[in-house]
Parts: sequence; C-alpha cells; structure tokens
Amino acid sequence: MGHMSDTTIAAAKYVSLVTFRRSGEPVASPVWIAPLADGRAGFTTNADSGKVKRIRNNPAVELRPCNVRGAVDDNAPTVAATATVVTGSLHDTVHTAIHNKYGVMVTLIGIGDAFRKLSGKRQTPTAIVLSFAESRTGPSK
Repeated sequence: MGHMSDTTIAAAKYVSLVTFRRSGEPVASPVWIAPLADGRAGFTTNADSGKVKRIRNNPAVELRPCNVRGAVDDNAPTVAATATVVTGSLHDTVHTAIHNKYGVMVTLIGIGDAFRKLSGKRQTPTAIVLSFAESRTGPSK
C-alpha cells in the first residue's frame, strides 16, 4: 500500500486501533476515526471499554487501515500516535467530526445508546484524541 500519512489514516473508513496491555501484548480494535481541524484525529468510545483502560495505562497506539471487521492487509502501513482520553467539549468536537463523516450510521448507533440509557446503563461520553508521530511504512513489529 505504500506510505500512509496521518491525514490519510484519518480519512480511512475503518481503522484498526492497536493498544497495548500492561504485558506489552497488542490488542486491535476496529474504530471509526475522523480528522479534527487542528491536525489530530479522534473517535468516540465507551468510558469503561478495554481500550480506554489500556490507553490510560499506555497512550502509545498504532493505527492501520482495515475493513469493517477489523481485518488488516498484511502490507498495510502503520501510523504511530499518542492517544488521550477526553470528555466534555473536546468529546463534543470529536463526536461532531464523527457524525459529519459517518452521518446516518452515527444516528442509528445513538438510538441504541438511548435505549441503554433507559435501561439504566449510563455512560460518560468519552472520546479518544490522537496526536500523530512520524508515519512508517509496513506492518507493525
């Protein structure tokens, strides 16, 4: 696939986000990602998700383009980033960027979230903001 920049990865429809357990073991999760006006990118997630816990422990992440199920091509390039867990107005900025990129799909997921709230499962709206390091080509090591 060749060299992929942070702007290209932010434009991808699906991205495999690789976070790291305390042991150093990588854990991949497919996410929707959207570019932010300041050159960073972001995605929304549940506050109690495993990826949030892993990011709080180790903010170094890797991103690779993938399909909807998270399958990554063997030759897909890797983009390194530093992840920050955010709430409040920065979450709202990320949510708006995701909604602008993915449209009706975000609305449909929002309906599911509303039902979860009715069932008593309230979540703190959380987003992850990604600051990009130098891009590198090839699969992660």
